[in-house]
Amino acid sequence: MFINKGAELSRICKERSISIAEYTLEIEQEENGHSREELLLKMQKNLQVMRESAQEALLRPMQSVSGMTGGDAYKLHEYSKRQTLCGELVVLAMARALSCSEVNVAMGKIVAAPTAGPCGVIPGAILTAAEKLQKSDEEIILSLFTASAIGILIAKNATLSGAEGGCQAECGSAAAMAAAAIVEMMGGSPEMALHAAAIALKNILGLVCDPIAGLVESPCAKRNASGAINALISADLAMAGITSIIPFDEMVDAMFSVGRALPCELRETGLGGIAATPTGQTLKKKIFG
Repeated sequence: MFINKGAELSRICKERSISIAEYTLEIEQEENGHSREELLLKMQKNLQVMRESAQEALLRPMQSVSGMTGGDAYKLHEYSKRQTLCGELVVLAMARALSCSEVNVAMGKIVAAPTAGPCGVIPGAILTAAEKLQKSDEEIILSLFTASAIGILIAKNATLSGAEGGCQAECGSAAAMAAAAIVEMMGGSPEMALHAAAIALKNILGLVCDPIAGLVESPCAKRNASGAINALISADLAMAGITSIIPFDEMVDAMFSVGRALPCELRETGLGGIAATPTGQTLKKKIFG
């Protein structure tokens, strides 16, 4: 059975001199009876879907079924080819995250990791980091197992649901998963990966879930973009040797506590935050009549 706490995961990995990804693979083999090769193949298929969804809306503008959002990934990708403030890597990561989100709301195929709402965070961050670092598919696939481990720990001790914990539980968890994955992909230790995940959660603590018209479009898509960048900066902080003063396990507990304290209007109901603004209400009436 997969362990319950990050501290325990870090201890086991350190004692056995293995990565979080290798530990996750071992547990999956034990629990589900699949061979290592079968598990890697399954994850490779996830990676392929991530690649496709991260690319599709870059090549042509895509519109959501509601008509409220779309085309931003294409605009950002075109912008990345010019002189930008943040640089090509950051802008490309945001564009890829937006692409996944736009494919999702256009009813295309995405990987819901950890849920559909923040589906662009992990691909946007990991694929861009892997491209920059010239990592192989095998290394990317292993990093996705690292991300899975962080998601499992958050699910066990808190929540991945915006309806239960706000957007911090969705985009925050996705950023934490991606940050840890990138750290291991860069050769960082399991302890450093957990610090990166804790930092990513800290950066987004308290973020509400307030979708306009109750649809996973706005502000969700742009939060995918910011979530991808949260993952990248958290990974760099950890790789620089910077630690989270609050340990990962306590950060997860804090996120859950804050999420439970949010009023229902700020937990995916579409009744508060930007969804309740005059423009948000006008858009809701335009979509649903």
